[in-house]
Amino acid sequence: MMSFWVRLAFSVGCVLVVLWWADAGQVLLRLRSLDAGWMAVALIALTMATFSMSHRWQCAARAFGLSLSFTTALREYYLGQFINTVLPGGVVGDMTRAVRARQSVDFSSAAQSVVAERLLGQLAMLSLMFAGFAIARVWPDDLIWNGVDLAVLVGLVLLAAVTSLSMMRNTATGRFLLRTIALMRSPAVLLHGFVTTTSLILAFYACARAAGVTIPPEGWATVIPLILCAMLIPLSVGGWGWREGAAGLLFPVFGASADAGIATSISYGIALLLSVLPAVGILFVTNFSKPASLTKGT
Repeated sequence: MMSFWVRLAFSVGCVLVVLWWADAGQVLLRLRSLDAGWMAVALIALTMATFSMSHRWQCAARAFGLSLSFTTALREYYLGQFINTVLPGGVVGDMTRAVRARQSVDFSSAAQSVVAERLLGQLAMLSLMFAGFAIARVWPDDLIWNGVDLAVLVGLVLLAAVTSLSMMRNTATGRFLLRTIALMRSPAVLLHGFVTTTSLILAFYACARAAGVTIPPEGWATVIPLILCAMLIPLSVGGWGWREGAAGLLFPVFGASADAGIATSISYGIALLLSVLPAVGILFVTNFSKPASLTKGT
C-alpha cells in the first residue's frame, strides 16, 4: 500500500513539475480544445491494439503448452490492462493474468506465456524504433534526427543482448528467451507485432492531432516509440509523469513546443484510461473469481 502511494505521489509530482516547467496555461488551453474526432480515432486504435495483443497472447500460450479461447484471452487482457492502468508498476495486471491461469494449470507455464507476450510486444516496438533511427542516420540533412548516434547505441544494446543470450542458452532463462524469440518467426506473431505497434503509434499521433499538433512522418518511428517506452519505467502509476516528461523534452526535436508534447501525452493517458473501461463492464457481467479458461495443451 505504501508503494502505491509513493508511486502515485511520484506520478502526480512529475506531472506538476513538467506543467510548471512548460507553459501550464497553454497545456490546459490545448486540453480544453481537444478535437473529439481525433480522440475517437485514438480510442479505436487502442481498442485494435488490445484485440491484437489478446490474440498474440493466444499464440504465446500455445507455444508454452496452453490453450485458451479468444474470448477468454480478450477478457483477461482487458482486466489486466485496467489493473495496470490504475495500479503502480505496470505489471500487476500481468501478474493477475498469470495467477488466475494458475488456478487451472501450473503457474510456471501460465506466467511464461504472459511474460513472453509482453516481451514480444517490446521487441516489436524496439525493432521499429531501431529501424527508425537507422534510417535517420542515412537520411538527407532535413531529417530531424540527423547526426544523432542513437541508432549506434541501440545496435550495441541489441548486440549485447544477443551475446548475453548466447552465453546463457543452456539456462532456464536462456531457454525461455530462445523459445520466445523463436515465436517471432510465426507469421501470426509478426502480424500482431505490426498491428499492435502501428495501432499504439496511431493512437498517440491521433492524440497529438487532437491537441493541435502534427508529428511529422520521421517522428512516427523515433519520437513516439521513445515516449511510449518511457511508460515502462516502473516508478509511476499507468506511466503518468515519465510519459509527460519525455513528450515535453522530445516534441521540440521536430519544432513543436513542450506544452504541445505534454498536452498530447495527457490526452493519450486519458484515451488509454477510457479504452480499458470495458473491463469495468466485464467485472459486472462475469465472475472475477472464476479462473481463466486455460487448459494444458497436448
